[in-house]
Amino acid sequence: MQDASKADRGVFQEGGRTGFLLIHGLSGTPGELRYISNGLARNGHTVSCPQLAGHGLSIDDLRRATWRDWEAGMQAGLDRLSERCDHIFVGGLSMGAILALQLAHKNPDKVRGTLLYAPTIWLDGWGVPWHARLFNLVRHKFGANMVRFEERPPYGIKDTRLRALIAEALHSGDPSKAGFIKIPGGPMIELRWLVKEVCSKLGEIRQPALIMHPRQDDRASLRNLSHLQHHLGGRVDAVVLEDSYHVITLDRQRELVLQKSLAFAQSVLSQMPQAGVQPHERRRPVAAA
Repeated sequence: MQDASKADRGVFQEGGRTGFLLIHGLSGTPGELRYISNGLARNGHTVSCPQLAGHGLSIDDLRRATWRDWEAGMQAGLDRLSERCDHIFVGGLSMGAILALQLAHKNPDKVRGTLLYAPTIWLDGWGVPWHARLFNLVRHKFGANMVRFEERPPYGIKDTRLRALIAEALHSGDPSKAGFIKIPGGPMIELRWLVKEVCSKLGEIRQPALIMHPRQDDRASLRNLSHLQHHLGGRVDAVVLEDSYHVITLDRQRELVLQKSLAFAQSVLSQMPQAGVQPHERRRPVAAA
């Protein structure tokens, strides 16, 4: 049996009074956010990257976990941060971005802003096979778990050297390194239910949001960015990345993702004494080379 303590790759880096809670994607690991978390910590901030419930251990653990379990674990991480931080930003990659929005809605007094990295409402990127859409016909988790989803090249990574390393980790048989190469459909239907819950109240989420999304996303098209930009209830800063695939926190433009995140947080905090969250403010997407 795998040692759970060894499989948990969650990270907590203590720093200043501004905190960041970062949430990894479905079937992934906190390692997806290592570059961003280390950069935030180097800039003096407190950073927490917990591991989602059911992740990093066995397929059975992943199959049993629900999106409510994922939310509960991240809520605990947020509560821990709030004990020592005055201001907290919650962010995430892919599904993690959707969970970040759920936490922002539930904790308007704790969350100052959100960092949404390639947020995934729909799996409609160019690398998703056409037959995956048939999964929308599945309505129950029991039936969903009879379906298998397999990670496929380019694994969300445009950089070929890094892609080879990710592929090796995925095929290693140790899900704590880079997640599972194959997952049952149960977690995918849990993601669907989470998305439905969050999308029903986007207009009530009024904290400022930074959305960074790659134009060439192999998992989730720019339609995901556009939908959030037009339906969230607060200020939205949108950046379109031109040289990355889905996992923008590790891919070629990871440094730009870090710098935009730092600048966004600084901008939000600098405006706090003058005004609260301004609903319905929008900014046009900025293309980043």
